[in-house]
Amino acid sequence: MPKSPSTDEFELPQGQSSPVKGSSSSVQAAHEPAYDGATIAYHWATAACVAVLWCIGQTIDYFPKGTPRISARSAHILLGAALAAVLVARIVWRIRFGRRLPAASAGALRVIQTGGHLALYALLVATVAVGVANTWIRGDTIIGLFKIPSLAPGANDLREQVEDVHAWLANTLLVVAGLHATLALLHGRAFGHPVMRRMFPRRADR
Repeated sequence: MPKSPSTDEFELPQGQSSPVKGSSSSVQAAHEPAYDGATIAYHWATAACVAVLWCIGQTIDYFPKGTPRISARSAHILLGAALAAVLVARIVWRIRFGRRLPAASAGALRVIQTGGHLALYALLVATVAVGVANTWIRGDTIIGLFKIPSLAPGANDLREQVEDVHAWLANTLLVVAGLHATLALLHGRAFGHPVMRRMFPRRADR
């Protein structure tokens, strides 16, 4: 069974050295290794999809009934499908082909960081899966071109429960992602180890 795509057992890529202890932050930043271009692209595509999906989900009910609201729901469903595709591609790439980097921390902090990454992946998968279930339970029309039939017509209580779970997962995902980004920034400030630079392309990867 393939390993979960966590960040803890990574090897230093060939030809790159680890940051020098006690060096200045600028020198350390220059030596900080980066992920490969595909890994970085998948990361930011995931972040963008999650942010836009959450915004649409929070505002769907404000759209007038009829075509405007159907269009908003259609955009939410189609972008959710795109997120599912990106997530599958990201996990497969990370496990089989992606560049592996050394752990950014050690000890308890390393355990916390690994747990946070696993929580993000779990929340992403769960949110997408429940979103798919929600669409099929409710049924819908995609931009007036085709219909998704309801697998549970008339099951209003079930539909509301699944919608509530989907909303809770989406909100939790956004909070955890925000904490993840904040801690990454604080890690660079507190330890002089700019881990955020790992998710930005370098010239060699362009």
